[in-house]
Amino acid sequence: MTDQREQFNFDAIDFVTSDHHFGHARISELADRPFSSVDEMNAVMIERWNALVKPDDVVLHLGDLALGPIEQSVSLTAQLNGTRLLVPGNHDRVSPATQSNRAVERFRLIYEDAGWTVLPEILDGARHGTRLLASHYPYGGDTTGAERHSSHRPLDVGIPLLHGHTHEHDFGPHGSHEFHVGVDAFGFAPVQFELIDAWLEDLRREEEEIAALVRERTAAGESEPLDDLARRFGVDLDS
Repeated sequence: MTDQREQFNFDAIDFVTSDHHFGHARISELADRPFSSVDEMNAVMIERWNALVKPDDVVLHLGDLALGPIEQSVSLTAQLNGTRLLVPGNHDRVSPATQSNRAVERFRLIYEDAGWTVLPEILDGARHGTRLLASHYPYGGDTTGAERHSSHRPLDVGIPLLHGHTHEHDFGPHGSHEFHVGVDAFGFAPVQFELIDAWLEDLRREEEEIAALVRERTAAGESEPLDDLARRFGVDLDS
């Protein structure tokens, strides 16, 4: 994406999460969740949220908050602790990917009444000086065979990305610059941002090692120019 976005302050965030699907009767079947009923699922997710999140914490939710009868399912989330920020996912009624502008504005009030602040689909900012993106969607991949909503996804230029959407049961492959924060990967609870900090630090160390290797090989007179190798690995050698 080349549009100019307002910079988001990730330093203000204490927890990140996504894909609760409160009120969604079939999600346990579809995502292989261990709940016998939607009421049990709702209760467990509220309990696990409030066991971690304190009233003065700030939580960033990357979409697919609630389904089913929307007023009822979104109102459940008013029980959740903390200041709550929502990046819309494709199943949210405030999603520009799936709803008209008129519908987004009409449903926004339901989310706001439950204590949510609705944010843009893609956040671009920094965490402790490291550039970071957040979106409901990964750069690539989907729960179906086809990649949906491609025009609403961020463009992959090597920037670390927090995402949901996939319902995978882990956060992603080692060394990846994408981190899946969905509840299916984290015991149906939000992720403390200290874990994201550790992941970003691992990426920084990896980048430094690659940069050192590129400089070493170029100094030794290997055939590929420094700029070409740096571009391949997404390394900024000017910093």
